[in-house]
Amino acid sequence: MEKLVSSWFNDQPLPQSYIFPPDTRPGNHIIPGCTTIPVVDLSKASGLHRTGIAQQILKASREFGFFQVVNHGVPENLVNDTMILFKEFFELPAEDKADVYSEDPKRPCRLYTSSSSYETEKVHLWRDNLRHPCHPLEECIKIWPQKPTRYRETVAAYSIEAKKLGLRILELVSEGLGLSPGFFGDKLSESVLLSVNHYPPCPDPSLTLGVSKHCDPNLLTILHQGDVYGLQVYKDGEWIGVEPLHNAFVVNIGHQLQIISNNKLKSAEHRAVTNSKVARTTAAFFINPSDDCIIEPVGSLMDTDESPAYRAFRFKEFLLNYISLTGNPEKSLEPFKLHA
Repeated sequence: MEKLVSSWFNDQPLPQSYIFPPDTRPGNHIIPGCTTIPVVDLSKASGLHRTGIAQQILKASREFGFFQVVNHGVPENLVNDTMILFKEFFELPAEDKADVYSEDPKRPCRLYTSSSSYETEKVHLWRDNLRHPCHPLEECIKIWPQKPTRYRETVAAYSIEAKKLGLRILELVSEGLGLSPGFFGDKLSESVLLSVNHYPPCPDPSLTLGVSKHCDPNLLTILHQGDVYGLQVYKDGEWIGVEPLHNAFVVNIGHQLQIISNNKLKSAEHRAVTNSKVARTTAAFFINPSDDCIIEPVGSLMDTDESPAYRAFRFKEFLLNYISLTGNPEKSLEPFKLHA
């Protein structure tokens, strides 16, 4: 428990073990939140405008790998209640979090700090993380935190809404690509994992990161980043900031969507920077295939002279490889590529 950043950050300057090498630290260059990340109004995804919204999502997924959605249908009061609850969790006394804290990466529900490789990593991340599965809900809920007292009830309702939103977006993706209705249903989107990151105020944000550069290994990520800036996306050789919008979710394409689309859609590299003034708490839902789901490029998405860029594999194989590389974006796709 004493390793949690939130338990000691007030006491000292930035420890050496959190200082990134010069080529990967964010530095003093200020990257403001920008307005170029596409914003999709999902209230228009019915009737006459549905095809246009599907194409808007595809365009954003090709060019950025990221977009934000507004008018998404998740009740605003539920979103606000859940985000407040997550902040309350990290503010609990140490004894109320002790039963959730674990340094065992195989434990399905756990609170930990930095990454799963804390003992061996060269530099630590300035974040604490709570993560747990959300499917099947009736089983998973039994291992979730019991404090704050309304955690299980509120997060269960929120996870149901987040999964519904993810499936709505995947349905629009499949329509835009010309795939059959429900293509991304069942095993391709069966698993849901919640990851809550908490970034305390940092003594020197120029030297460290909350999350280092990576791509997500899953199918689709639905993120609520709260109202504090910190998310950055790597595009065309530079970092751009993702502006927090009121009652919006950030959506990003995972590696599995890139593979299934045979590189038509893009899984973008991203990171989280820290700040010196306020804590930042974010909640991401990772929509994943089931472990035994076979992933491969879809033949109907390839031109007649186009070959599949990836071999077929089970999702669990990809995930184990990804974890072994600690998310290294340059290497995590390599074992699955077919080289002409």
